[in-house]
Amino acid sequence: MSLEDDIRGKAIELGFDAVGITDASPIDAGQVELLSAWLKAGYAGQMKYMHRNFEKRINPAKLLENAQSVIVVGLSYKPPKQPPRQAEAARPTGRPAIAWAGRIAEYAQYEDYHPFMKKRLGKLADFVTSIAGEDVRSKICVDSAPLAERSVALRAGLGFIGKNHTLIHPVLGPQIFLGEIVTTLRLRPDTPSGGNCAGCNRCMDACPTGVLRGDGQFDANKCISYLTIECKGPIGAERAERMGDRLFGCDECVLACPVQKDAPACKNKELKFYPDRAGLDLDEVLSLTDETFSTKFAGSPIGRTGLERLERNAQICAANAGDARGKRQ
Repeated sequence: MSLEDDIRGKAIELGFDAVGITDASPIDAGQVELLSAWLKAGYAGQMKYMHRNFEKRINPAKLLENAQSVIVVGLSYKPPKQPPRQAEAARPTGRPAIAWAGRIAEYAQYEDYHPFMKKRLGKLADFVTSIAGEDVRSKICVDSAPLAERSVALRAGLGFIGKNHTLIHPVLGPQIFLGEIVTTLRLRPDTPSGGNCAGCNRCMDACPTGVLRGDGQFDANKCISYLTIECKGPIGAERAERMGDRLFGCDECVLACPVQKDAPACKNKELKFYPDRAGLDLDEVLSLTDETFSTKFAGSPIGRTGLERLERNAQICAANAGDARGKRQ
């Protein structure tokens, strides 16, 4: 077996579902141009961090001196099949026959994947050092690092970037967490796998706000995931109405993907899954204190919004369900 095969085998042993290797050169010039234009158009909204460290974001070698390669891993988060959500049980007596629970994006029904993947990527990096020599240095990246990870994953052969702007693995689909190890070790790169969404517009048709456009432009300011998670302050009435009962995130463009339909469920049993978080009771959310919020969502992606934003989202969901205590902003 080659060094690359040993690394792939160890990654799978550590619980990852996919692994690919690419070099540490800058991402494709066309993708750099798209990212630059996206930022200049203001499509990143309040995500100011997207404007920082631009050179690092487009060039993995800027993240680690003498970087030669990037090891990219993928972890499926497609939830196991669950019985239909019992929304009626959560709805107070006398409410209209509308779900009284706010929907949670499926990735947030798991524990926070950042520390989960960082820990295992650390073990993979240690393994690389053990077989390649003590002089090998590595940097671990999981989402928060300034790296255009979908573009790097594309080059490493993990899939293609779909019209819904997610990386779509040919088997695992779009519900996949990504992580990277930038290393000074020179490895033989994999070949991009190709693939595209030609002839399919299901994600575009499913998007509640129409933010997915035929020309490939994507204004995050109109995306429900952005509005419910990243956006601070009031949400305009029209966009709030389109949120429906989505309390945290939105899965419509992912669930509409035909590759996702046939993808296997997450098989990593160490990644904690909380099926009761598929829908959160709005009354409970609106009665949380700072302390109970922190306790309830410790180690959960939901915790990143803070109580104030989650309450704002709950009020919008309540208004959309016809409750007088809710409000559209």
